[in-house]
Amino acid sequence: MNDIKHLLRPMRPPFLVLAPACVVLGLGTAIWTSGKVNILYLIITLIGSIAAHISVNAFNEYFDFKSGLDARTERTPFSGGSGTLPAEPALARHTLGIALITFTVTGLIGLYFLQVRGLFLLPLGLLGLLLMFAYTPWMTRNPWLCLIAPGIGFGPLMVIGTHFVLTGKYSWTAFTASLVPFFLVNNLLLLNQFPDVEADRSVGRKNFPIIIGRQASSLIYGSFLLLAFVSITLGVYWGCLPKFCLIGWFSFVIAVPAFIGVHRYADHTERLLPYMRLNVVISIATPVLVAVGLLVR
Repeated sequence: MNDIKHLLRPMRPPFLVLAPACVVLGLGTAIWTSGKVNILYLIITLIGSIAAHISVNAFNEYFDFKSGLDARTERTPFSGGSGTLPAEPALARHTLGIALITFTVTGLIGLYFLQVRGLFLLPLGLLGLLLMFAYTPWMTRNPWLCLIAPGIGFGPLMVIGTHFVLTGKYSWTAFTASLVPFFLVNNLLLLNQFPDVEADRSVGRKNFPIIIGRQASSLIYGSFLLLAFVSITLGVYWGCLPKFCLIGWFSFVIAVPAFIGVHRYADHTERLLPYMRLNVVISIATPVLVAVGLLVR
């Protein structure tokens, strides 16, 4: 059992709940706009989203190990990877295999839905595959791409993609709802970069904590946090989301102390950890609450 657990660690199983949360949000927009969905399509979409997330994680583990970053990183429960490859270098090929297999599974599922739903899905699929493979080796070297690529993947691509395969069309409801994970997942990766500034700089990465510092980056974090909740309000105001989606604001009660803590302890990793934990809760709970608001009639 320990060997199996060790082999699975490059997938980062504890973090894989994020993909289902975004799929549930896409399910909510589909049901609210169309009234019913194909359960088989939903299951296949869920499998594809988890495969995509595993692929991104495994590519990240592999490329970080090969670049030497893992040897320079001080791991935390939320950053620095799983620590599997520094401890067991022989698993590097195994990790790359996981990345490539799940990448292929995601691509095949995308091809299936292209046949079912048509070529209008193609731009989302191609961009998704590009993000999966290119994020760690290339996009992390551009501060703007590094900032917004995670949110694009889990927000517009995953939420709108789920909505499209379940309904066969795009909608402003799905787009508006996707802004919530867009801002929150960007924040998730942004905050996870705080402990790794020195290590990331040493291998040529260029993210905002490196370019402008952690303290200034905490203001980006706070802005994105606020924009996620503003997106919910504007969606309701514009009629894109039902009023019950305002329950997404419930997580704002922990978002405020999260921002205060991040801003205060931006340069102190140990004191930052409790707020990184709160940030994970916010990033998962808020999209799920909005989804509940869409599903409850």
